[in-house]
Amino acid sequence: MVRKNSILSSSELKGLLEGEQDVLKELVRAVVQQTLEAEMDAALGASKGERTEGRLGYRSGYYGRTL
Repeated sequence: MVRKNSILSSSELKGLLEGEQDVLKELVRAVVQQTLEAEMDAALGASKGERTEGRLGYRSGYYGRTL
């Protein structure tokens, strides 16, 4: 399993918890995005934008999705 740094910094998380935004929605979004990025990195054998000899494929882009 690939470990990555959190997408949200501690100050951003604190701001979400103190603000009037839908905290759960934002936290779930961040966790899902981080999980998908880690799975893609593992499947391709390289991080986003990384150029290596062992790279197994390429990313094809992004588009918005809703849950």
